[in-house]
Amino acid sequence: MKRIALLLAAFLLAGCAAAPAQPAPAGTEQRVFNDTDVMFSQMMAAHHSQALEMVRLAATKAARADVRTLAAAIDATETDELKTMQVWLDAWGRPPAADASAHAGHGGAHGANPEDIKALQAATGADFETKFLNLLIAHQHNAIEIARMETGTGINPGALDLAKRIDESRTAEIQQMLRYLNQLA
Repeated sequence: MKRIALLLAAFLLAGCAAAPAQPAPAGTEQRVFNDTDVMFSQMMAAHHSQALEMVRLAATKAARADVRTLAAAIDATETDELKTMQVWLDAWGRPPAADASAHAGHGGAHGANPEDIKALQAATGADFETKFLNLLIAHQHNAIEIARMETGTGINPGALDLAKRIDESRTAEIQQMLRYLNQLA
């Protein structure tokens, strides 16, 4: 079972790294965007920053190698995606983050509670892994919600592609983390 989990983590890592998000060539699809594309990129960039904070804790605090491997894969993928969204926002002449009130119409910023992050920072051992997996499952579910907002009304081809990949990959990550939680029980 442990070997399968490690193989699955390696597969996810390879799958995530195989198709990195790339900015469009200058003068092409970067000019085609709407408010949804901008909101998706701004929200997801903030969301990724928070996820990176969590997975980087797992690099040193998680006891299990499979959890550390998953965290490293997420770190690599989301770092790349974050850079891409920052390039888009810059090319579109939009700020890297929206005003906090801009999120009110769709249920808020979809991030983790700062108190939960502090509790994660203080946790150790199996308690850390349980908190980490539960918090990251909820966090990645929120990423899926943001991605589906984009696929619903966005128009930028790159952002739509990224949103579809986020939906698929985060769904797979959630399934993997649920298996990890079952192993802890």
